[in-house]
This record gives sequence, structure tokens and C-alpha cells, in this order.
Amino acid sequence: MALQSTIRGQISNNEPMRKHCSWRTGGKAELYFEPADKQDLVLFLNETSKDIPLTWIGLGSNLLVRDGGVKGIVISTLGKLNKLSMLENGCVYAESGVTSAKLARFCQQHNLDGADFMAGIPGTVGGALAMNAGAFGFETWQFVESAETLNRQGEMINRLASEFEVAYRSVGLPVDEWFSAAVFNFPVKTNSIESNIKPLLAKRNASQPIGLPSCGSVFKNPKHDFAARLIEACGLKGFCIGGACVSEKHANFIINKDNASASDIEDLIEKIKEDIKQKFDIELHTEVRIIGDSL
Repeated sequence: MALQSTIRGQISNNEPMRKHCSWRTGGKAELYFEPADKQDLVLFLNETSKDIPLTWIGLGSNLLVRDGGVKGIVISTLGKLNKLSMLENGCVYAESGVTSAKLARFCQQHNLDGADFMAGIPGTVGGALAMNAGAFGFETWQFVESAETLNRQGEMINRLASEFEVAYRSVGLPVDEWFSAAVFNFPVKTNSIESNIKPLLAKRNASQPIGLPSCGSVFKNPKHDFAARLIEACGLKGFCIGGACVSEKHANFIINKDNASASDIEDLIEKIKEDIKQKFDIELHTEVRIIGDSL
């Protein structure tokens, strides 16, 4: 695909998606585009054929790319849509390629309360918006004032948070629109409140398999229960298919222990779902986004 001279970003062919996903596995992207900034992405969308499939990613921490790869164009916003600033009204403006951890630190530096939980979310603002990411009893959309999206034509659309259908790990978004930025409203800290970032990260590190390739929590928690408890009750801690294993430390994590293929991971996901259904008659649903084609 030839880029117009006005496009400043980089596009590559047959890009290995394992380089861009925290599970460190998966097939290739037919085309992979990293815009220079948001305006560059607007121009790119405006010039791209509307028949080409588009897939947006951020940090790739909640993503499984099947071994056959992804058709069309994968657009990465990580570190490219990176504007982060205080607004005059005391709110925070963050583009979708800003990491959640960076947003948490920014709020700490500006004496804002409520964002500490985002330090424990391994992803970007865009991903957090798309799935209403949460941790430690908080969710992203508790603090969203408004959100900006881009459509396939490169048009920016601004909506109030109340215009989105938000649920647990789910946000309604029109087809062919993607989050490009948001305005967050975090309360100002009182002098007596100290940052919780360090203790929250210590809590996360003590309970999760940090340092091993994973996507974080694989399954949404069913009502009135925890996916990890159900998985452990089925005796699946440490269970492996190929190189993919249920973590011994946290049963809702699947780790790439030994050069797992994407199909190893997906097969293990299905095994867990089947066992939970058989034992508890509960349907588990994935948090992780699974894209692409199987081999």
C-alpha cells in the first residue's frame, strides 16, 4: 500500500504481531500502520479504502492474534496518540495511545485522586475506554467526562460519557468507530491523602504472575463470583495445553510458558469454559479480545 506524501507515519507489510502483544505469540498483520500523531491518523483514515478491514490496538495486553494473522490494516496508537494535559477546568485530556500507568502518574503529579488504580492496568487509555478496564474496585468510565472517537472517514466525534452504554468490561461503540481520546474528571486530593500507586502495585505483584507473558485476566467475573475461584475449583491451576498454562499464582491468568501458539492459548480458553460449564453450569465470557484467522 502506497502512502501519500502527506502521511508521516510508518507502514509495514507482514508485521509479526507477537512483537506487539503481551502474550508474545500470534500471526502476522497483512499491513501495520503507526501514525505520527492523531492528525496523521486522520489523514490516513481519510485516504484509506473503505473496503480494507481495520483493527486498532494499543499495548496489545488484552489481545490474542490467531496464528493465521490479521487481514487488512492493524493501526497501533501506542505512544503515537500521546497527548496528555490538564485542561483549564481541572479535567485531564488523554489521547488513546497514552498508557494507563502514565495517566495514573500524571494525576499523582497534579494532585488528583482516583486514578491510582490505572497504574495496575497494563494497557493504554484507548483500550481502557474500549473495555471499561478496571482494577482494585474501580472502573475507567467512573471518571470519564467525555470521549472522542474517529470513524473510517477520519471524522472526529465528541460525545458525553452519558451517551455511551457502559457496563462491566463493556462499552457500546458504533461500528467503524474507535476511541482516540477522552476527558477525565478526577477529584482534587486533600493534603491528607497519599498516593496508593506503590501499595496497589505491590498487591498486584504479589497475586499475579508478573514478568511472564500473559494478557492479564482472561475471563470476566460472573455475577456474584470470581472466575479465578471457579477455575481453581475445577483443578485447572497449572494445567497446560502445548506451551500455554493456567498460572499457578492466579487461575484467571494464562501464561505463555513454553513458546505457546495462539491456538494453544485459545484451546486452553475453550477447555476452561467447558469445564466450568460442566461443573457449575456457568458460562464464562472472555475479557481478552481474539482476532485474526486460524491456520
